[in-house]
Amino acid sequence: TYAIGILTTVFTAFTFTRMLVAIWLRRARPKELPRAPVTFIPPGTKIPFMGIRRWTFALSSVLSILSVVGFLTIDINYGIDFKGGSMIEVQSKQGDADLGDIRSRLSELNIGEIQVQQFGAPNDVLIRVGTQDAGENAEQTVIDKVRGELQDQYDFRRVEVVGPTVSGELAKQGTIAMLIALVGILLYVWFRFEWQFAVGAIVATVHDVVMTIGFFVISGLEFNQSSLAAILTIIGYSLNDTIVVYDRVREDLRKYKKMPLPQLLNNAINETLSRTTLTSVTTSLALLALVLFGGEVIRSFTLAMLFGVVFGTYSSIFIAAPLLILFKLRPQSATAEETKTANGKAVTT
Repeated sequence: TYAIGILTTVFTAFTFTRMLVAIWLRRARPKELPRAPVTFIPPGTKIPFMGIRRWTFALSSVLSILSVVGFLTIDINYGIDFKGGSMIEVQSKQGDADLGDIRSRLSELNIGEIQVQQFGAPNDVLIRVGTQDAGENAEQTVIDKVRGELQDQYDFRRVEVVGPTVSGELAKQGTIAMLIALVGILLYVWFRFEWQFAVGAIVATVHDVVMTIGFFVISGLEFNQSSLAAILTIIGYSLNDTIVVYDRVREDLRKYKKMPLPQLLNNAINETLSRTTLTSVTTSLALLALVLFGGEVIRSFTLAMLFGVVFGTYSSIFIAAPLLILFKLRPQSATAEETKTANGKAVTT
């Protein structure tokens, strides 16, 4: 679905949107592009982002270390996609479901780890039972026990079983997909830019992945296949944000050949800040609506995405761009004349 959305967006941008802009240009013949009545970033904004790069590097390093330590020392809440087990969705026949009663009754069955939670409507319940070690028919036996205990008061709407072998294969495939995505990013950015840009994009992307995993560890959200899809989507979003900044940096490198790199990066980020902010805000609003009204099924996906959008925007500004200074993309100093010229050229887009 996400791939189809990207393809249709690109197609629309190159055809329908282009046609509308061409019609407007032919009819209005504007001398300059009109500005919206409300802008997130005022024209001529000059925020010294590079001046605090050491603080942001330190903050990101601490948070990354805490995320890794938390992942290694705290058991992440894996869903049955990765852990194996049974997932049963039931609906109360009369009135709201009593979670405490369900939990108490199932605990008496001695079927191992049990998780009971409300699932959407007050009368819907999702029951998770951990994987069983008593043989190949153990999962079905557990389902039959649960059905026998609850079927008088509840309708069984869905039953899913994932064995340990399948869950291990899913985890392996998910890890491979993530590594392939990172390698693809490295090759693409290296081909399009210079090696400093490629390494900077990879570091920023890995930073976002580590932060998101840390978010799952701290929040206790269930980590399932949709969570993995969220991480892969965050990788794409973060890369897109980073490429926007890098593209403007590359343009300014050609335009101001002797400008100090920190000042050039500040100009490039400020010039693209309006676009970056607008994209982040609109995406976050859509995700917030899904968090509030999307239901329990996609909650881990939407919360992870919301978190990732914020950190993806942060990393493109405070990680990806400052790394170009660390990698000495341009060690030269600028002449006073060119520096003065550049300061007057920053335009918010």
